[in-house]
Amino acid sequence: MTTLTGGDPQTQAAIEAATSVLAGRRIAVLTGAGVSTDSGIPDYRGQGAPVRTPMTVEQFLASESARRRYWVGSHLGWNAFAAAAPNAGHRALAALEERGLLTGVVTQNVDGLHVRAGNRRVVELHGTMRRVFCVHCGQVFDRRDLAARVEEENPWIRVPERIALGPDGDVLPESTDGFRIPVCTLCTGMLKPDVVFFGEYIPAEKFREAEQLVLTSQALLIAGSSLVVNSGIRLLERARRRRMPVVIVNRGSTRADARATVKIDGGTSEVLGILAETLPALSS
Repeated sequence: MTTLTGGDPQTQAAIEAATSVLAGRRIAVLTGAGVSTDSGIPDYRGQGAPVRTPMTVEQFLASESARRRYWVGSHLGWNAFAAAAPNAGHRALAALEERGLLTGVVTQNVDGLHVRAGNRRVVELHGTMRRVFCVHCGQVFDRRDLAARVEEENPWIRVPERIALGPDGDVLPESTDGFRIPVCTLCTGMLKPDVVFFGEYIPAEKFREAEQLVLTSQALLIAGSSLVVNSGIRLLERARRRRMPVVIVNRGSTRADARATVKIDGGTSEVLGILAETLPALSS
C-alpha cells in the first residue's frame, strides 16, 4: 500500500479502508472545487477560501451595471483561469477511467480540467466557462473568441500580471467605467456564460445524465466537495438507496460525513493518486 506523505495513521487507515470498499467495483465520481485548488483555482468554502459574495442569476439578468461588473472581472481573470492545468488529482481520475474502473466523472466545476486531463465521460453539472451563449437567440460562442472581441472593443483594458483569481475565474475589478459589455453578434442580445449561476437551477436533463451515471455504478467517490450544494447530496442519496459504498475525500468536514462509508480528511491530489496506484483491476 502506498502511504500518504506525512500523513497521520488515522488518515492512512481511512485510505486503506476506502481502497477495500472500492476494490472490485465500478466507480462513479463526483468532484467539487477542492479538486482544482492545486491547479491554482480557489474554492468558495474550503479551508482558507477567500470571502466572496457570488453574483446571482437575478442580478446578472436584471442589472446592466451588474453585467458590466461581471464581464470586466471575468475578462481580467480569464487568461489565468484558462491557463490552469490539470493537477495530479485530475490525472489520477483519468487514469482510473482508462483502466475501466470509473464509469465517469460528474463535476460541479466549470474549469474543464477533467476533460483536459483525459476523462472521456464528464458531466459538467454547472456548465463550463469555455462557452458563452445569447439568451435571446441561443447562438453559442467560444470564450476565447469573446475574449479577443472584448479586448478589441475595450482597447484600454489591461490584464495585470498578478491577480487574485476568484473561484469561478473572476477578479474583483477596481473600476468598470467605460467598459463596453459584449453582445451577440447576430442579434445584439444579452450574452451569458454557459454556467449555472447562484440561484439558478441545474438543467433537468443534465441532472438526469449525472443520476444515470451514478445508478449504473457500484460505488460513489466524492472528491473535493463540501456537499453544500443540494445536487451533490441528491446524488449521494441515490447511491445510498442502492446500498452503494460512498467514499468522501475532502480537507475538512462536509455536509455528509456521517453518511459516508469512509471519510478521508486529506488533499484530493495525493489521495486520488494513491487510489489510482492501489486499486486493483476489475476481474473479468
